Amino acid sequence: MRIVSLNAWGGAMYDALESWLPTVDADVVCLQEMTMTPGVEGWTRFVDADRSLPQRANLFDDVAALLPHHQGTFLTSDSGPISDDRGEGRYRQDFGISTFVRKDVTLVGQHTAFVHVSHTDHDDWPTGGRPRLAQAVRVLDRATGRFVVVAHTHGLRDPAGKGDTPARVAQAEQLAELVQQAAQPGDLLVVCGDLNVLPDSVTFEILGRAGLTDLVGTADTRTSAYPKPVRHADYLLVSDPAAVEAFEILAEPEVSDHRPLVLDI
Repeated sequence: MRIVSLNAWGGAMYDALESWLPTVDADVVCLQEMTMTPGVEGWTRFVDADRSLPQRANLFDDVAALLPHHQGTFLTSDSGPISDDRGEGRYRQDFGISTFVRKDVTLVGQHTAFVHVSHTDHDDWPTGGRPRLAQAVRVLDRATGRFVVVAHTHGLRDPAGKGDTPARVAQAEQLAELVQQAAQPGDLLVVCGDLNVLPDSVTFEILGRAGLTDLVGTADTRTSAYPKPVRHADYLLVSDPAAVEAFEILAEPEVSDHRPLVLDI
């Protein structure tokens, strides 16, 4: 079974993503920074006090078209204004995370929960403190007869940096609780996503108490599209390292400002 995690960056590098994603042959695809804007197609522009970024209006629909043999779920963490690709108009965009499960993989359960505050409909996008949620799916790996829980989240962004804060501690505790609720004894657990923390975060102690081991450590998970010096953001943890057949942090091709994480179990 192959699992992929990627912060898709709202589809800002969609041409590269469009070429790469169908070739990965993943069974479960976990995507953060996903968009859905009813009634709008193509390119839009996201603006907050720190950034102005191109985004796909409906990245969820774009990815669903690339993965016709998967069933997808879009979950909205928060909503706010975007303009069209000319900087004109004003539309309401839903922003969140998505999970795509190959249709020939038996999906037996889903759990979702907010790990930081709750859904907010913004008049203007804030630069930090935005709501975050997590999703877990429980699937049957027919090759081994083992159930696998795959959970992911997009961790809290804080303009002050990626250091531990009370909000991030609470986020980790909420994520660990979600995984434990989704799993049953004997399940293999996989937790992944853009956690937005540093490698020495207490997050890993909290998830470790839930039986999870991080595979990323201090590795660089950002691409050349990300100019800042701190190169840590994305992580992948498993409950049974012996079940890992291969794990790779892909430096090429660049499909986002984050590198994809690819796990074979």
